[in-house]
Amino acid sequence: MDVPEDFPEEFAVALAAYERHLVSERDLTAHTVRAYLGDICGMLVHATALGVVSLDQIDVRALRSWLANQQTRGKARTTMARRATAVRVFTGWAQRTGRATSDPGAQLGSPKAHTSLPAALDVAEARALLEAAAVAADDGSAVGLRDVAVLEVLYATGIRVGELCGLDVDDVDHSRRVMRVFGKGRKERTVPYGVPADRALDRWLAVRPQLTAPGAGAALFVGARGARIDQRAVRTMVHKRLADVPGAPDLGPHGLRHTAATHLLEGGADLRTVQELLGHASLATTQIYTHVSAERLRKAYQLAHPRA
Repeated sequence: MDVPEDFPEEFAVALAAYERHLVSERDLTAHTVRAYLGDICGMLVHATALGVVSLDQIDVRALRSWLANQQTRGKARTTMARRATAVRVFTGWAQRTGRATSDPGAQLGSPKAHTSLPAALDVAEARALLEAAAVAADDGSAVGLRDVAVLEVLYATGIRVGELCGLDVDDVDHSRRVMRVFGKGRKERTVPYGVPADRALDRWLAVRPQLTAPGAGAALFVGARGARIDQRAVRTMVHKRLADVPGAPDLGPHGLRHTAATHLLEGGADLRTVQELLGHASLATTQIYTHVSAERLRKAYQLAHPRA
């Protein structure tokens, strides 16, 4: 990435090496790499302004000064927490690779982000969404059948939209009704899906050749021009189909992921199982869905109990 002209050479060299580490060893997406490097570069620019010219001179006071400077600019707590995490990971890497003798980021705290409950459909709304998509596909069009299959897979599996777009035809095992999914960091996991999604996939695959262009390769889902479908097209479709469901919240594909997780837990699935299905690295990430279920239970109680 581009660095300021007055950047100390040691910082520039370290940033270049860190970029290679993020791309080659951690296999992060280009967007994530840009975000990490932007955070680290901002911290190093601040450190330079404080007279710091080497990684060994960076201490926790410099890091706290940088974070305080971000806070005065009105950055959201979630942004502040992300930037603090990015710096902690960077200083830990610098120490491990011998570029610094200490890890000041290990002493750095970060503002606790506000935990908001993710929006999700209830069971009736999810059913209405899939039924509305099926009605729209009654004409037998390839696009309509694809949309039904996409919605069924998103709701059945809870996979991320990027994971869905990356699916190949051979990733789907119809005999066992499971699919191979590559998540963040190219981590592979196997996710089951149900009979309705299987039927929707069969109907889509029967007409897939009508929509597929030579450049699509083995992509399971393709866009209107025949190439592998992209995330923007999926988001647009999900918003459009949800508009056909009266009273349903306007969610994107990630909302269907929240919906799948919530319904799994409400149906009796344990947290560890849901964590594995969703591909969460930490169980703490999955635990937010227990709050969603508890909140729905509380609302139902208040509406139903005479002394609530």
